[in-house]
Amino acid sequence: MHPTTADAPALAQLAALLADTTRARICLALLDGRAWTAGELARAAGVAASTASDHLSRLVDGGLLAQERQGRHRYLRLADPSVAQLIEDLAGRVVPEPAPARSLRVARATAALAYARTCYDHLAGRLGVLVHDTLLDRGLLDRAGGLTLTPAGLDWCADLGLPVATLPPTRRPLLRDCLDWTERRPHLSGALAAALCGRLLDLGWLARGDGRIVRLTPAGAPELAAALGVPTATLAPPVTGNAGGGRA
Repeated sequence: MHPTTADAPALAQLAALLADTTRARICLALLDGRAWTAGELARAAGVAASTASDHLSRLVDGGLLAQERQGRHRYLRLADPSVAQLIEDLAGRVVPEPAPARSLRVARATAALAYARTCYDHLAGRLGVLVHDTLLDRGLLDRAGGLTLTPAGLDWCADLGLPVATLPPTRRPLLRDCLDWTERRPHLSGALAAALCGRLLDLGWLARGDGRIVRLTPAGAPELAAALGVPTATLAPPVTGNAGGGRA
């Protein structure tokens, strides 16, 4: 069913849920794919717990967040992958305002986030875009009639220990482009992209860092480079020095 002008009020209500800095911060924090407590989200958004509670209730009622209770704690997460896709797509349309890093530690964290991170449950950042582009360049993906795996791509996934036929059924598309908000180019999303990210973590080629940051491990760099058919140096993350003289 295609949207019509009759859907305008509902669309405006959805947009209003994100037209608030606190609620936007909450949704962006939840892009790491974890379930957070209400207290954790309040701290991430920089507001009092009582203020966060009202915003969280609105996001749950609006269908953007899902919640479950365990004892005294209320855990919240994005309602489903389509919500994560919506948040990331909107963030990709925002032109970030460059700001000087307050310290070398902040500069390094910012660079690490731009290099590799999770976008809900799939790989994003410069590394995610590189995977997307390399698979296309090698003919493992095809854009004819939409983003699909070629027979060679199916074999590549199987060699990686990721047989596509065994993926659990889902309403998500197998593959689709997701505009990367730091690179301004697409990385892979969809059920297969999520499974691929999980597989790279299971193999130890990637490791989780703070928040959404993902690190390419020393042992994983040559393995991933070989799997992609690129020089290992191509995967090297940027080096952030202390050019500004800030303290770590």
